[in-house]
Amino acid sequence: MSTSTVPPAAAIAFGRVTPVLRVKDVKASEEYYVHKLGFKRDFGAAGFVAVTRGKTQLFLCEGDQGNPGSWVWIDGVDVEKVYEELLASGAKIRHKPTNYPWALEMQVEDLDGNVLRIGSDPNKDEPTGEWLDMHGVRWTPLADGGWKRVDL
Repeated sequence: MSTSTVPPAAAIAFGRVTPVLRVKDVKASEEYYVHKLGFKRDFGAAGFVAVTRGKTQLFLCEGDQGNPGSWVWIDGVDVEKVYEELLASGAKIRHKPTNYPWALEMQVEDLDGNVLRIGSDPNKDEPTGEWLDMHGVRWTPLADGGWKRVDL
């Protein structure tokens, strides 16, 4: 088995990525993504649907493919406006827009615990906020760049 890498000049460019999120009930998930998160239905089959919003496409697959509780990063939107829109629609906001060194981002959860991290450029003059991890545990930033768990 070769351990060499493909030379960059010879590598074939890939197209866009479409995450596959596992869901329990594809019809309920489609309803949530369309009516709460503002996606549109592209196509579907038994136990499967594709939804898009802007340049973001997701595949929702019932009972197969993917793992429950997956996280997806969505980049390049006005996070504060999206937050207001999704809050008004009744979407499950997991973590409101928060400033970090890498982005201003929020977390939205779907019916199955999959998390959409929606982000844009960070606000330069704002401090770094608390992080909410996959278990719902809050972490506060330290001066050295590390993180400290916030105990309840």
